Order: sequence, then structure tokens, then C-alpha cells
Amino acid sequence: MQGRLIRWAVTAALAGFLFGFDTVVISGAEKTIQELWSLRPAVHGLAMSMALWGTVAGSLVGSIPTDLFGRRKTLLSIGILYFVSAVWSGLATDATSFMIARFIGGLGVGISTVVAPLFISEISPAQYRGRLAGMFQFNIVFGILIAFVSNSLIGGIGENAWRWMLGVEAIPALIYSLMCFSLPESPRWLIGRKGDRATAAGVLQKIHPEMTGEQITAKVDEIANAATEAQKSPGSLGKRLRLPILLALLIAFFNQLSGINAILYFAPRIFELTGLGAKAALLQSVGIGVTNLIFTFVGLWLIDRLGRRTLLYIGSFGYIASLGLCAWAFFTYAPQFNVATRSIELSTAVGKMTAAEGAAGYTDKDRAALRESYESARNAWLAATADEKYLGGPVTLPAGATSEFVDQLAKSTLQTAAQYTGAGSKLVLFCIFAFIAAHAVGQGAVIWVFISEIFPNRQRALGQSLGSFTHWIFAALLTLCFPIAITSFPPGYVFGFFCFMMVLQLVWVKLMVPETKGRALEQLEHGLVETPT
Repeated sequence: MQGRLIRWAVTAALAGFLFGFDTVVISGAEKTIQELWSLRPAVHGLAMSMALWGTVAGSLVGSIPTDLFGRRKTLLSIGILYFVSAVWSGLATDATSFMIARFIGGLGVGISTVVAPLFISEISPAQYRGRLAGMFQFNIVFGILIAFVSNSLIGGIGENAWRWMLGVEAIPALIYSLMCFSLPESPRWLIGRKGDRATAAGVLQKIHPEMTGEQITAKVDEIANAATEAQKSPGSLGKRLRLPILLALLIAFFNQLSGINAILYFAPRIFELTGLGAKAALLQSVGIGVTNLIFTFVGLWLIDRLGRRTLLYIGSFGYIASLGLCAWAFFTYAPQFNVATRSIELSTAVGKMTAAEGAAGYTDKDRAALRESYESARNAWLAATADEKYLGGPVTLPAGATSEFVDQLAKSTLQTAAQYTGAGSKLVLFCIFAFIAAHAVGQGAVIWVFISEIFPNRQRALGQSLGSFTHWIFAALLTLCFPIAITSFPPGYVFGFFCFMMVLQLVWVKLMVPETKGRALEQLEHGLVETPT
């Protein structure tokens, strides 16, 4: 594989790095933002999901600039959107301004999921297409890892740390935008949309330097003939594209119904549910990023060897085992997890209330609200310890107990609960990491490659947009609903639901999914698209 081709694929795939960084960097700032602007759970969920709603919009319209202006110019525009969003998010002064900025970044993410894997797929030789197009996913998880690391490093610099967490993305966005100037245009877009055979032949010669002039001409003719056949079909996504449409919809649907984005975005909060402190939970989130990166690399190594369908099988079995065990752990250790979590929340409430006493910048109303939060946390903590299934026994407070005394008792209770949650916490931790590994090898490595392969050249951008839109509409809905679900239902039910959906995915892979490994895009078109009559 030549260096020029790798460089082009890496540059386009860097849109995935910004995608991963932008969507996950919010995990280190979401609790601070909720407290800073006193957001209700529903408003908090909307603020956290606003980037995803932008992504939904971007994925829905992403095919328009991709087909109208070309793959190269569209890739360049993504960097500009990311840059504006990063700077604006870091400077936001209220929830409304923040949500607008996040929406703009979401547009960049949505458009990138349409154009980047599509561009890489169109410039890649069939035998390398899985690995090269899969670099988009590799860069997504690399961006996720760097976002977790960045949050961990920046998190302790002061009360405005969250602004730096979000604003630092402007640097890679600028670098990516400059690198896009070195990209060529997709030869399939040049032939199918512009009719520019000469320029396309020049790009194909750079992609396939081993080919003779006659072979390049034959390749141009093959692409042109496929585009001509697509123009004869009734409608851009008509009856003849029924199978590719269904495959794109279902792979995107199952990707999100695994719970992957909910777990990535709210990883620190999930670990806190097991009794881990906020700092430990954030460090465990960095571990998630490392696991994701390593196993995505494994997936890329396997995708052109074992094939897309086999990786989906492997991922499905891993999903079912890890999510099922996680649900069991949350059910089995629920009372112990609840006490540990309530103890942490109570100590946090005491710290905030104490900091506000006599401090400038707090009104009497603010202090009253903090006192009310403290009392609510204390009552929830007492109720949790009173559960007959809690192994540490109930806690009673003497009359007139001070907040300092309550804080010390809460910390002591946390240590007691930790003795009983140790095995449960380790099991949840193991299951979450196993879940991430299964996703990285299976759905994570396959989804963007698969969608970019199954549509005809002329309808590929529109088909990619359809798959991306489905993916992101469910991601937005899950991110909006997850904070409510995780507080309204026991975590075991939530993880059990995701496990059930992965059983359905396994059935779908068995019954419907074709293998696309090693086949030219034009060959796949003839195999998956119905011939018009």
C-alpha cells in the first residue's frame, strides 16, 4: 500500500478524530455545567444532547454539499464548523449560547459521518478498503481517548476548567482544515457527478500506479457505466435500493441500541453508581478510551481478513455477555451500590454548602437552595442505609447533628459500603471494559465501512446520509433520555434492555447481513441492487 494513499486516508479520517473528541469531551464538563446554570434534569439532558441534535441535522443534509460541491470541499468545511463550535462553547455565558455552539459542532460531526468514510471508500482499492475506511472509526476512538485524557489533565486547573476542556478542540480543528488542502477529489464523484474523466483518470493513476493506461481507462469506463445504470433507476432511493436501505437502517439502529453512546458520554456517572468517587470514575473513563483504541486497532487488523459479517458476530456475542453480566451485578449489589453512591452525594452536598457559608458571590437564596440540597441528600442517604438488604446496617443520627458530623459519618459509611461493593464494582468495571472491546471489534470497526460500501456510486452520499441520520437520531434520543432513565429505573433494567437489543442484532446478522470483503464497489452494486425491469 503506497504512502500517498495512506496519507489521504489519514487526513480524511482526522474528521473522525474531531468527531470523537467533540462528542465525548462534554463528559468531563456536564456535571459542572448542570450546577453552574442550575439546570433541571430535562434541560440538562437537552444541553448534553444538543450536539447530537446538530449531528442529526448534519447527517440529514450532509449528502447535499457532498454531491453538490464535492467530497474535498465538504471535508474542508467540517474543520471550520468544529473550530467555531470549540471557541464558542468555551466562551459561552449561558445555557442557550452553549447549546447553539454545541449544535454547530454537531453539524460538523453529522456531515463528517457522511463524507469522510465515503471519500475513503471511493479512493481505496478493494483489498485495503476495510482497513483504510476503518481508519475513520480508529480516529473517532483516538479522539475519544484524547478527550478523556485532556479532561483528566485540565480538570484540576480551577472553576473555569470546563471552558478549557471544550475550547482546546480549536487547535486540532485548525490543523485538520489546513491538511485538507492536500486532498484530491474522489474519482467516482468526478466521473459520476462532473463527467470529468480526464481528472478522474489522473487520480486513479495515483491510487493504482501499477496499472497501465489501458487498465485505468477500463476502470474509468466501469465507474461511468455504473453511474449511467444508476441514473436509469426510478428515484434516487427507489425500490431497487430496498436491500441497501434496510441494511443501513438496521446496522445504525443496532449500533445505538447497544447503549454505546450513553455509556461513553456518562461513563463517570455510571462508575459513580457503583460507589467509585468522581476522580476515580474519571480515571476509569480514560481506561475506557485506551480499551476502545486498542480493540479498534484489532478490529481494523481483522476486518479485511475475517470480513465484516464475522466481526459483527464476534461483537454481538461480546455485547450479550458483558451487558448481561453488568445487569446482573447491578441487580445483585443494588443496595450496596446505592449506599455508596448516596454517601458520595451527601459529602459533595456538605462541601458545597460549607463553601457557600460566608463566601462572596452567594445570595441568601443560593445558600437556602444548597441547604435544601443537603437535606435532600441526607434523607436519601438515611433511606438507603435503612434498606434491609444493605449489609452494613442502618445509620441513625443524634438530635442536632451538625453537617460536619454528618459528613464524617457519610465518609465512614462509604468505607463500610465499599467492603461489600468491592466484588460488584470490579465486575461492573470488567463488564464495561469488555463491552467497549466488543463494540470496538464489531460494530465500531464495521458500521462506517459497511454503509459506505453497500450503495451505488451515484447514490452513495444519499445512502450514507440515511445511515448516518438513523445512527444519530437514536444517539440523540438515548443521550436525552439516559439521565432520566438511569435515575428513574434501577441500572440493572437499563443494561438488561441493551442486552436484549443485542440478542436481536445477533439474529439480524445471521439472517440478513451479506459479506462485502474484497469486492469492488461496482461489483457490490450489482449484487445488492435490484435490476430495474
